[in-house]
Amino acid sequence: MLMLLNWRTSTGLPLPQPQPSANNSAQCASLFRSLLLSVTEVLKSKDLCFSLIKSYEMPMRSSETVRVCTPASTQNSGCGMLINSSFSENECVMNIMRDLAYYHTAIETYLKSPLHRPETEIPLLSPTLGILRDLRKNCSPMETAEHNSTEDAPGRWGNSSYVNRQKMCKMMRGFHVRAITINRVVGYISSGDHRK
Repeated sequence: MLMLLNWRTSTGLPLPQPQPSANNSAQCASLFRSLLLSVTEVLKSKDLCFSLIKSYEMPMRSSETVRVCTPASTQNSGCGMLINSSFSENECVMNIMRDLAYYHTAIETYLKSPLHRPETEIPLLSPTLGILRDLRKNCSPMETAEHNSTEDAPGRWGNSSYVNRQKMCKMMRGFHVRAITINRVVGYISSGDHRK
């Protein structure tokens, strides 16, 4: 059983859908899985990330979400990340919503910048933008629902579609990693293990 759990967490696939409960958590879990799949599709496309992108850099908003969303360790562990003595679901969800606001703003402003091929880039990124919008609207706690995404907005896009595409591709690679993390956290929260 332990090997199965280890394999599931190492593959980066979305966790199985939790049983429906209060707060439309099943709908939110489904949206988070859709987000991961959408970002994965963006990265597979040759319209955004293709041979001109040589770097494997993956910039992310911050490591704060990983820090506050790491489950509390109940045992001595050799893993340096498991140092939280308690897990705050509210703080974790607020950080996830900040991440979503950051990536929503980045994609939205990118689509308004000079694009190399708007006829392919807009349809490619629009589904991800729509899922982010739905997540922020339907799955955000009241205190984070009005979070101002401009405070976390990434650097401005320039006038070069080539440089912008490079920057967006790198950012989407980081977003993919963050979406995997968020899906794992949503699975952990949905399981209720942190309340035991």
